[in-house]
Amino acid sequence: MNKSFLKFITDFGPLLIFFTVYYKSGNNLIVAIPPLIVATIIAVGIVYFVEKKIPYVPLIGGIIITLFGGLTLYFNNPVFIYMKPTIVNIIFALILLGSNIFFGKNFLKFFLQTAFQLSESGWNKLNFRWAYFFIFLAILNEIVWRTQPESTWVNFKVWGILPITFLFTALQIPLINKHKL
Repeated sequence: MNKSFLKFITDFGPLLIFFTVYYKSGNNLIVAIPPLIVATIIAVGIVYFVEKKIPYVPLIGGIIITLFGGLTLYFNNPVFIYMKPTIVNIIFALILLGSNIFFGKNFLKFFLQTAFQLSESGWNKLNFRWAYFFIFLAILNEIVWRTQPESTWVNFKVWGILPITFLFTALQIPLINKHKL
């Protein structure tokens, strides 16, 4: 099996399962969370089995989904799953800002330097832009889940955040081209 296809399936399969169960259960978040958790754990296991290494990003994502999904189920309160994107985006922003400000390290450069080479100025600008973007996503998630019905929030998670992230990423191309080495 093609590794890029496998990555696509393991990245988006749990989400597809979540949406399928969510809509077939009459928009019941409590019913849709357990299959999401199980599918995420299976996806991480498949990636580990195929690549023979621990996939850190999916592993961390799986832990976070299991934690917040588990809290939602345990307390029978969806507020935990609603707040997951806010907390994750704030953590990402703090890591990007904190690593640069307090440690003089650019985590974005650390993770992306094999994809492309930029000047230090370019890496710093890109790092700060992504940090501020994560803060924007956290605020946006808070606004949506606090003001909209659950089904709107669920749809926003994929059909809102994903296109916004793709658009933001595309808007970074001029900066990357300007500072490319």
